[in-house]
Amino acid sequence: MRTRAGIKIDAFLERYFPERRVFLKSDNDTRFIRLRPGTQLVAFAGCSALVAWAIVATAVILMDSIGSGNFREQAKRDQNTYQARLNDLSGQRDTRATEALAAQERFNAALKQISAMQSELLQSETRRRELETGIEVIQTTLRNTMKDRETARTQLADLQGSLDNGGSGLVQTASNSAPMDFLAEALSRTAKERDQVILDAQDALLQADEMQQKIALMQDQNDTIFRQLEEAMTVSVAPLDKMFRNAGMPTDRILATVRRGYSGQGGPLAPLSFTTRGEEPTTDTLRANRLLNQMDRLNLYRIAAQKAPFASPLKSAFRFTSQFGYRRDPKTGGRRMHSGVDFAAGLGTPLYSTADGVVTHAGWSSGYGRLVKIQHEFGIETRYAHLSRFGVKVGQRVSRGQRIGDMGASGRVTGVHLHYEVRVGGKAVNPMIYIKAANDVF
Repeated sequence: MRTRAGIKIDAFLERYFPERRVFLKSDNDTRFIRLRPGTQLVAFAGCSALVAWAIVATAVILMDSIGSGNFREQAKRDQNTYQARLNDLSGQRDTRATEALAAQERFNAALKQISAMQSELLQSETRRRELETGIEVIQTTLRNTMKDRETARTQLADLQGSLDNGGSGLVQTASNSAPMDFLAEALSRTAKERDQVILDAQDALLQADEMQQKIALMQDQNDTIFRQLEEAMTVSVAPLDKMFRNAGMPTDRILATVRRGYSGQGGPLAPLSFTTRGEEPTTDTLRANRLLNQMDRLNLYRIAAQKAPFASPLKSAFRFTSQFGYRRDPKTGGRRMHSGVDFAAGLGTPLYSTADGVVTHAGWSSGYGRLVKIQHEFGIETRYAHLSRFGVKVGQRVSRGQRIGDMGASGRVTGVHLHYEVRVGGKAVNPMIYIKAANDVF
C-alpha cells in the first residue's frame, strides 16, 4: 500500500513531470511505454549532471590552456632575459680578455724599459766610479804639483840668499844666470800645469754633479717604472688568484704542483744580483726580485689555468636546459641527482675540451651514449656525453679549445644536447663553478 507521503510526492512530481506515454507502432501491433514522473526525474537529473560536468570540464580545459599560454610567455621572457645576460657576460669576458692582453703588452714594454734603464744605470755607475778614480788621480797630481812648487820656491829663496851673500860679481856670471833661467822656466811650467789641473778638477766636479743629477733622475724613473710594474702585476695576479679560490682550488697546493712539474732553473727570470762581494742587495734589487717572483707566480697561474677546466665546452650559441643537482627525471618523473649541466644546441654543434689533458675513454656508455672522458691535472676529470661523433681517441693528448666531437642525442635523452660533467677525485662537482670563475678572467 502506498503511504500518504508517497502519494504527496507523486502528486508533486505529476505537477512538473506528468505521466507520458511513448507509442511504438509496428505493422501488426501497437505498444506504448509509460514514463512515470520518477523515471522522468531520474532522466532529467542525469542529463543535468552530464551538462554540468561538460561545463566544468570545458572551464578547466580553458583555464589550463590560458595558464599554459601565460607560462610559455613567461618562459620566453625568461629565455630572452637569460640570453641577454649571456650576451652581456660574453661581452664582459671579451672585454676582460682585451684588458688582460693590453696589460700583458704594457707589462712586456715596461719590462723592456726597465731592462734598458738597468743597463744605463750600470753604465752610469761605471762612469761614476771612473770619474771618482780620475778625480782622485787629479787631486793626487795637484797635491804633488803644489809640493813641487813649494820646494821650488824654497830652493829659489835659498839660491837668492846665496847670491846675495857671495857678492855682486857672481850675479853677472853665466854659470849662475843659467840655473836662474831654468828655475824660472820650471816655475812657469809648474804654474801652468797647476792652473790646468785646477781647471780639470773643476770640470770633473761639474761632470760629477751632472752625473749625480742624472743618477737621481734615473732613480726617479726606475721608481716610477717599478711602481707601474707592481700595479700591473697586482692587477694581473689578483683575478687569477680569485678565479682559483672561487673554484674551491687551494692556490698554494696548485702552484706547488705546477712548480714541481716545471722545476728547471735559469733564464731571464733568475734573481738579480749586481755584486760578487757578498754585499747587501739594494732596494731596487729587492723590488726587482719581488717583481720576478710575481712574474713567476703569474706564469705558474697561467700554466695551472690551462690544465684546469676554466672554459665552456661550446663556442656556438646555446641555452642551458638543466642545472647541476637534484631534479625531476625527464624519463621516469622521479626525483634524481643530475651530476652535470646540459647545453642544448643544434645537431652536430662542435664540442671542445675545456682544459689540457689525456683522453681516457671515447666510446659507448650506458645512459651516457657516446661518451668522452678526459683526465686533467690536479685529479680533475671532465665528461662529454650524448655525442653524435667522436673527434678523439683513447690515449690522445688534447689541449684546451681542441675539438673533441659533435653534439648529438645518443643514449638516454629526450633531445639533442650535451651533458657536461666535472669530477674531482671521482666526485661530481658543479661545472658552473669553473665556468663562472673563468668569466672574471678570460
